[in-house]
Order: sequence, then C-alpha cells, then structure tokens
Amino acid sequence: MDRIFIFDTTLRDGEQSPGASMSVRQKLEIAKLLKNIGVDIIEAGFPISSPKQFEAVKLISETVKGPVIAGLARALEKDIQSCYDALKDADKKRIHTFIATSDIHLKYKLKKSKEEALRQAVDAVQFAKSLVDDVEFSAEDATRTDWEYLKDIYSAVIEAGATTINIPDTVGYTVPSEFAKLIKFLKENLNLKNTVISIHCHNDLGLATANTLTALKSGARQAEVSVNGIGERAGNASFEEVVMAIKTRKDYFDFYTNIKTEEIYPLSKTVVSFTGIPVQPNKAIVGENAFAHEAGIHQDGVLKNAMTYEIMTPQSVGRQKSLLVLGRHSGKHGLKQRLKELGYEVKDDEFERIYTKFLEVADKKKQVFDDDLIAILEGELNILPEIYSLEYFSVVTGNSIIPTATVKLKKNNECFQDASTGDGPVDAVYKAIEKITGIEVKLISYSINAITHGKDAMGSVSISVEKDKKLYRGYGVATDVIEASVLALLSAINRILHNNNMSNLN
Repeated sequence: MDRIFIFDTTLRDGEQSPGASMSVRQKLEIAKLLKNIGVDIIEAGFPISSPKQFEAVKLISETVKGPVIAGLARALEKDIQSCYDALKDADKKRIHTFIATSDIHLKYKLKKSKEEALRQAVDAVQFAKSLVDDVEFSAEDATRTDWEYLKDIYSAVIEAGATTINIPDTVGYTVPSEFAKLIKFLKENLNLKNTVISIHCHNDLGLATANTLTALKSGARQAEVSVNGIGERAGNASFEEVVMAIKTRKDYFDFYTNIKTEEIYPLSKTVVSFTGIPVQPNKAIVGENAFAHEAGIHQDGVLKNAMTYEIMTPQSVGRQKSLLVLGRHSGKHGLKQRLKELGYEVKDDEFERIYTKFLEVADKKKQVFDDDLIAILEGELNILPEIYSLEYFSVVTGNSIIPTATVKLKKNNECFQDASTGDGPVDAVYKAIEKITGIEVKLISYSINAITHGKDAMGSVSISVEKDKKLYRGYGVATDVIEASVLALLSAINRILHNNNMSNLN
C-alpha cells in the first residue's frame, strides 16, 4: 500500500475564510494538534502578507518539531526570502511558491505572457532551492490551464529543483473524471523521478473531496486539505473526509495515511472554537448528526448491529457514541433503549401508554429530549410514586442578607417543615429539603431552560444528583425558577426512595 502525505492548510488557506483569522497563539495551538494527529506537512501561513503571519510561521517553526513546516510565497524573490526568514528555525522546512498559469489569470491579473510566467516560475524555484532543499511549486488555476503549457511549466520547475508539484483546482472548477485524466496526463509526460504530485482542491461545486480522492487514485500522493473544509469561498477539501474515506475504503483505494483518526473530532472542535465558524449538523464525520439516528428502522438496525447504518465507529474519529435522536420518526425500539439508559424499566402495558404520549409530544416539536421523557413518565403517567410533595416554600434573600429558606413538605398526609441558610436561594431550599427528608445528595449537574414565552414563561430545571454512587435525575417545571428547582430535587429524592423501597422488596 502506498502512503498518502497529508498537507494541512488550515492555518493558511483555511484562515483565509472570511472572519476566520486566528491569533498567533491560537495558530500555534492548532499546529501542535496537527503534529499530534500525524499531519506530514503543516502550511503555517503566508509570511510576507502581514507581520502577524510572519510571526506565526516563525513561532511554529521554532516550536513544532516533527512535521515539515511550509510557508507560502508568490514567485517573487522578496516573498521567498521572507518565507525563508520565517521558516529558518524549523527542523524540516518547505518553501511553497506559486504563479498563476491559466489564460484568464495571465491576461487579466498578471498581464504576462506564458513565456514570462514560465521564466518567473523557474527563477522562483531556483532561488527557493538555494535556501532550502524542499521546494513545492503550484501552478495556480491549473485546472483551467492549457495542458501542454502545464506540462512545460512543471517540467521546467522540476528541472529547476522542485521536489513537489501541486496541481490546484483553485476555483473548484474541475470534475472527478476530468481531473483524473489531467493527473494521468502529467504522470505520463513528466520526468518525475523523486518528485511528488500534490493536489489542492476547492469546493465551489461541492466536489473538493471527490476530486481529491480521484486524483489520489490516479497517482497523486499528497493531499492538501483543511480541518472542517474551511478556506477561500466554499472552502477546501475536508481533512476529515479525505482521511476517513481512505481509512474506511482502504479496500478500494489501497493506500494509507499516518493520521491518528481518533483525534479528528477534538481537532475539529478546537478549530470551530478558534475561528468561530460552526460546522453544519449534517457535515460528514464531524457534524453533530453524523452518528445520529432518528428513523425507527435505522434505530432498530443500529441497536441490533451498528454496522447496519454506520460505516465507521464514532470512536474511530474521537466521538463517544452514536446518538439515537427521538422524534416523530422514531420507533419503539429507540424509545425503549433511551428509557433504559435513563434508568426506567417499564412494563409492556405501561410502555404502550408512554409511546402514545411520546408520539403526541413528538408531533408538536422536532426533537423529544430526556427532560420531555421524564415529564411524560412522571408528570403525565405518574409512573413514579410521589412520596414527598411540596406544600409551601419561602425564601428571603438580598445583597446584605444571607439567603434563608423555609420549606414545608407533605408525606403520607403528614406535613414537615424546616429552614436553612445557603450560599444562594436554591442552595438554601435544597438544604432545608435535605433536613426534612434526611437524604443528602451530591449535585452533579443543574440546568435551566425556558419552555414557553413571555413574562410568565414556564421554566424547566433538570438536575443530576449522586447518592450511594448512583446517579439520579430530577425534573421540575414552574413559572418560578426556585419552585422548579425544588420540584426537581423532590423528583430526584422520590426516585431515590422508590429505588430503595424496590431494593428492600427484592
């Protein structure tokens, strides 16, 4: 199996996405993650474009050891010198120089003849080669360039010392079959020897990953990609898509990368955090829905054998598990599984009533969450006996007053009342409840959500508590946040007592 070299351009082309600029320190952190995941070449930036770009490339060159560190330079001596100055402390450094070659770029952008552009490309490669051993040359807009001219300019730069020739689909114009023919044409007509063919594809027609994989299949051995597919306009070929396609379909591609795929998802999340560019939910590999299933047939299949609907495991890309999303398309198997995960064992006749109510809720909202299920189970169907119920509570609080709560609970037609202080109003009422019930718990999580609109909006409080090394959930709804918090804790305590009673019966 041949090895495919992964050239990551997240820090250069990826950062050129509108609004994606990162700080120097953020770029360094991304570079470290790219090293750890096994990237072969990190394109750290375009040094001459700004002082910050130069600083980032220099810092990465000084700090990140292992991968080749590359910098981009136009086919100009000043660019190449700046690139070298930023890269000089890297253990392994590459100058990546380029010039446009298509007729439209030569005529309107560069205002040069083909002969002038070819001479400039050769001069640039020769100068770069005098500074470093590793030189990459790109013919910008190669896929809209005359093939015979491409052959001539690539032949000339290889003779001048280029160790990698990059064939960029700069404007995302080509299609897989056409790109395959171009790669094969260049392989057959160039004296490559030890020169690597690279490809750099943009996604303007949504074909960047397909074009990249087709080019690799046709003989290219370096793929230029970016995390989450970010980059100019519609972005670049997606790092995670290219890598996982190679890994998942190694039977077809018959080559490999050195990427530690289990680090893909954490890397993706970091790039989102640093750039502020979110990933669409249905994005392959790293989107939130990539391992989520709502359709009942799919959920049933995944529960029986995940490979029925998943061609890779979530763990293989660094995700925890698949998600069974409950909604109007979900079936009974998915609902039963989720109830079991929440700790509920229900009888068949009870389940039919729960499922009927679940469908009613699912028809009203896109997704049914755990809190909705708990409300169905406990609030609507009263599956869990109400051992303690709220009669009354009062909280006194203020800027200069220690929060104090008085709570009255009812149990078996008998009322119990106590008071306590706390760090805040919720803490105070929780301590008072613990005094009355005699059950002390460790609060693991607490969240508040509005479930209706307006000044009198209903709010839901969800909590997780730990008792005797077991987790219990509680859920409360009220127009008052403190009351919803009280109801949530009582819900959890009732579940604890119910669980203890069932254990004693057994």
